[in-house]
Amino acid sequence: MLDLLPLLFFVAVCLALMAGYPVALTLAGVSLMFAGLGNAIGVFDLAYINLIPNRIYGVLVNQNLFAVPLFVFMGSMLEKSRIADDLLKNMALVFGRFPGGLGISVIVVGMLLAASTGIVGATVVTMGILSLPTMLKTGYRPSLACGTLCATGTLGQIIPPSICLVLLGEVISNAYQQSQLNQGVFAPDFVSIGDLFAGAIIPGLLLVLGYASYVFIVALVTPEEAPSVQQAHAKLSKLEVLKALGKGLLPPIVLMIAVLGSILAGIATPTEAASVGALGAILLALAKGKLGFKVLHEVSIETLRITSMVYLILVGATIFSSVFRGFGGDILIENLLTDLPGGVISATLIVMLLIFLLGFILDFIEITFMVIPMVGPILLGMGLDPIWLGVMIAINLQTSFLTPPFGFSLFYLRSVAPDDIATADIYRGVIPFVIMQLALMLLLTLQPGLATWLPSVINQ
Repeated sequence: MLDLLPLLFFVAVCLALMAGYPVALTLAGVSLMFAGLGNAIGVFDLAYINLIPNRIYGVLVNQNLFAVPLFVFMGSMLEKSRIADDLLKNMALVFGRFPGGLGISVIVVGMLLAASTGIVGATVVTMGILSLPTMLKTGYRPSLACGTLCATGTLGQIIPPSICLVLLGEVISNAYQQSQLNQGVFAPDFVSIGDLFAGAIIPGLLLVLGYASYVFIVALVTPEEAPSVQQAHAKLSKLEVLKALGKGLLPPIVLMIAVLGSILAGIATPTEAASVGALGAILLALAKGKLGFKVLHEVSIETLRITSMVYLILVGATIFSSVFRGFGGDILIENLLTDLPGGVISATLIVMLLIFLLGFILDFIEITFMVIPMVGPILLGMGLDPIWLGVMIAINLQTSFLTPPFGFSLFYLRSVAPDDIATADIYRGVIPFVIMQLALMLLLTLQPGLATWLPSVINQ
């Protein structure tokens, strides 16, 4: 029975989280409670508690994690200054007359917004408020409109540069080094956050292309479900089209290319590139005359709120990880995964299923810092490529957040959707997008080079 104490500990944490208690405080509180009980019955060494302050200090001075508040600031500035709103209006002006043009515009704008924030809830709510009324007024089938918005909001899990990939890249890098140390390699190779960014580009673009193709095909086959936007000024001149694109689409794309390109080219670290993105977002808002004290205050408060949440969860997860290892949980999980029939294939399937199910009750931050440090070194020690594993986990989380009936994205859209939109419409609308994401995971399993090729080229 004592051998299963780590699993009981993990289940207790999950139950407390499902009961609605704050994530960071739950992780820390339940962990310390179990540590006290374990010490009382003689199965836990308090030396693991003594290690916690140094580990927390290491988290707080981690240079890579400084990118988090900067990326949050950049995304929040694009949102609060209504640049995303202008971008959507200009995109719809140009492409709305084509089959599925409005839906495709929503996908492109959502991709840019999601990539700059990486927070599913913020993207879904923002896009729902900006786009859903327009899509419904245009005549889009409610399930198609809702499904497109929910799926678009989850793109921040896989489109770089997002917070999800920053945090995931840091954890995967640590797990990869730990797996090599476990095998006696004392000069381990490193995987950078930039490597994971590069690995996520092709799968992310394939997903966006799949989303857009689906909306386009639906609009062609059944035009009444995704009608084109009827505008009095439908016939725009080439100059007007270029002006609309240059005003709305070009500046945010240039900003994203500057941020991501500087990382991939090795010119800047993720933190330095994030600072360029934050400054670029300020200049963009200033150039458009949308930067005032009120906007700056709202952006600063939002950045402080999200960054504080991330770091507080990090502290809680650090305490959880230390206590879990103190109970021998890492050894128990390693034995469970390595003893499975089917070897690395079975172990990977089990871990992916666990992450998928946890995605119904936990956000990506908790899963990234709770689960991946436990299973990552084991899977990587079994021969999996760290970049491929990181990309697969990101898509898996994205799929979990979109899957009925418990996907977070569905609840976020439900909170801002009109009352006459049935919840069943939202569920029905996301099914094709869930299938596309599962198909992408299968394709990556069969062709891992889709995730590993670009990083290998860049690192040559």
